[in-house]
This record gives sequence, C-alpha cells and structure tokens, in this order.
Amino acid sequence: MNAYQNSYAPFANMTMDEYSFLHHASAGLTHNQVNTFMAVYASRRKNPMDILVGALFGFMGLAGVHRFMTGQIFLGILYLLTGGFLGIGTLIDVISYKNIANNYNRLLAYDCYQIAKMNS
Repeated sequence: MNAYQNSYAPFANMTMDEYSFLHHASAGLTHNQVNTFMAVYASRRKNPMDILVGALFGFMGLAGVHRFMTGQIFLGILYLLTGGFLGIGTLIDVISYKNIANNYNRLLAYDCYQIAKMNS
C-alpha cells in the first residue's frame, strides 16, 4: 500500500472514480502538501449517503436541503419554494445523488489543492 492509499483510507463510501480523481489531483504535491490537502478535503467532503438523506427530506416537505448542503443556495431556495419542482426535481436528485456529491467533491478538491499549494 502506498502513501496515497493510506491517506484516502478514512473516507466512507469512496468510489473508485473519486479515489482516482484525488490521486491525480494531489499528484504534484509534496508529502506535507498532501497531508494538508487530505486534512482540508476530509473536513469538507460530502458523503453521498448524506446527500441522499437530504434529498429524501424533499418528500417530507423540506425540498432542497441537499442543495443547501452542497452550497447551491439559489437552487435550494428554488426547490424549497416550488416543492422540489413539484417533486420531479427531488425525484431526479434522489436518483442522481452520487453525481451531486461527486461534483461537489471535485470542486472541493480544486479548492483544497490551492490551499495545499499556498501552505508550502
């Protein structure tokens, strides 16, 4: 097991796609920068199951919780006011919750990379 695999071990529900992306995103970093990258990423990463639970709240009248969780405030308000686009948007998001989490985590990885590079 290499140093990258040890760094990624604590993440629950990590897909191979996310593992591969993180491996490539942190490839040009020193060991200390990788540690910073992983610490920041681990503290802000969204678990896909948390996004699913947030999306399921939409069927109980709290549509858009998962959008607020991922920083999409405008969509969260829109979902809340329209009942998740009459439930259709909420249903689509329940089906595609992994994509929502992966998109958020990829954008987060870019931010974490910049933080790690500045922290050298």
